[in-house]
Amino acid sequence: MESMKEFALRRFPKLGRWFCTEADAGADQAVPRDGLQAFSLGLNKRVAHDAGRRSNLVFSPLSVYAGLSLVAAGARDRTLDELLVVLGAPSRDFLAGDVRALAEQALTDQSKTGGPRISFACGVWHDRTMPIRPAYRDAAESFKAVARAVNFRQKPEEATEEINAWVSASTDGLIPSILSRGALSDLTDLVLANAIYFKGKWAKPFAGYLTQHDKFHRLDGTAVDAPFMRGLGSHNIACHDGFKVLQLRYEEGHGPLLPQPPALAPTPVPIYSMCVFLPDARRGLWRLTDKIACNPDFLRKHLPRNSVLVGDFRLPKFKVTFGMTMNDVLQEMGVKEAFELGKADLSNMVENGGRRKMALEKVIHMAVIEVNEEGTEAAAATYMTRLGCTPDSRPPAPCVDFVADHPFAFFIVEEVSGAILFAGHVLDPTIK
Repeated sequence: MESMKEFALRRFPKLGRWFCTEADAGADQAVPRDGLQAFSLGLNKRVAHDAGRRSNLVFSPLSVYAGLSLVAAGARDRTLDELLVVLGAPSRDFLAGDVRALAEQALTDQSKTGGPRISFACGVWHDRTMPIRPAYRDAAESFKAVARAVNFRQKPEEATEEINAWVSASTDGLIPSILSRGALSDLTDLVLANAIYFKGKWAKPFAGYLTQHDKFHRLDGTAVDAPFMRGLGSHNIACHDGFKVLQLRYEEGHGPLLPQPPALAPTPVPIYSMCVFLPDARRGLWRLTDKIACNPDFLRKHLPRNSVLVGDFRLPKFKVTFGMTMNDVLQEMGVKEAFELGKADLSNMVENGGRRKMALEKVIHMAVIEVNEEGTEAAAATYMTRLGCTPDSRPPAPCVDFVADHPFAFFIVEEVSGAILFAGHVLDPTIK
């Protein structure tokens, strides 16, 4: 059977950059870049080097992945092929099943059983003059998406208010709005949006009385005073060549396993954690970001395997709000035709989509995260309109320091599925 790499290079030769070379991976052969992990880490690298290079960063790879999957459900021909290659899926049906499985494993609320509070919502708003095709409505419902008819032609501002209210409710008010006044017009045909909300408590909370201000060294060589949480006892830390990884687990749910048909094995209870990747060098963040993106299995291979005693342990509190238009980044990754009016084929979405050409106009993403002594609260929303490295195998040291007093990367992951709910970096914890 043809591999994803062979398929991508045969259909889209220019996408060869999507595969790590020997120099990039430090491996004997190229590593295929497919699936949610590769998409998430590749997107993180591009966003970090783009808008994120100038500021703190947080975004939800899973939110963007789900949004593009919803676009793929209504795409055809080369437009669909490009989306499948970038998302690392061999077919549209495979992609839809993958998103459904991720929603069940990684995005099911655990708050009633003592775990994190999680909310995931998708929405499709279409102009009432362009009804959604029944097949696309079914596909949207399989994503647990709501589909609503609105009056873009005569009342675009009312539609804007409705979508913003939906985003605010879905993110518990962390993101009060995603569409600015005038973002939609009487030319808008369709809006796709999704939102993710996460609030989790640390399995081992930090003592507030230990929090102290200290120096945080920025990339430009200057330093700022920031509040640092301090840890005692043992933590999950791995030491690798040039960087360390801290894994902070969130409280798990203690209720029954997720319901499954009798013929299937029960779905494991989700396990969530924040993973902090700290370069040894104060200005080593960008090199580490590139290294992480080189291999889809990089996170899994470099997560801590042992709990070690800590010596000097400091992690800054931080709150980050970030938003950007992702058109350029996604086009660099290979989603090109979907943005070109006249070339994009999204005709499987609406009834008269074959007669009236549509294309992606904007992909706007917003996210918020706050990390403190008790845990993490985070949210993200995306909307779209149409007009190999080896882990260190040495035994752990008896006592390890982890001092995050310079820029670092972080990921919130669901460990069973490997899904990256949120990703980002901190350049200055005092800037919100």
